[in-house]
Amino acid sequence: MTMKDMANYLEEDSEVRHDGEFWSLRLYVAGQTPKSVAAFANLKKICEDHLAGRYQIEVIDLIEQPQLAAGDQILAIPTLVRKLPEPLRRIVGDLRNTERTLVGLHLKPGKRDA
Repeated sequence: MTMKDMANYLEEDSEVRHDGEFWSLRLYVAGQTPKSVAAFANLKKICEDHLAGRYQIEVIDLIEQPQLAAGDQILAIPTLVRKLPEPLRRIVGDLRNTERTLVGLHLKPGKRDA
């Protein structure tokens, strides 16, 4: 999957459920680097496992749109920004540590919405 394909990833495999909070996530990357690709893959897996049908991932490539970094105060990449549910949260890195990512998102480990 290319960065352009990832630019607006909305889970299409299942219907959007209305019985839980909707999660709007923005992932800032710099091109198709190994860390950027890993961050997206790790994020997608976490979302599929814990937020099935209740999330949207927007990928912002700062090589193509560097002006967007200021809006969310991005200082390092890859950076994940949780826009919804509020409050806004940021996690820097490739998100490979699932437990740390879940804690950073305030999503309880082990919570599965199958």
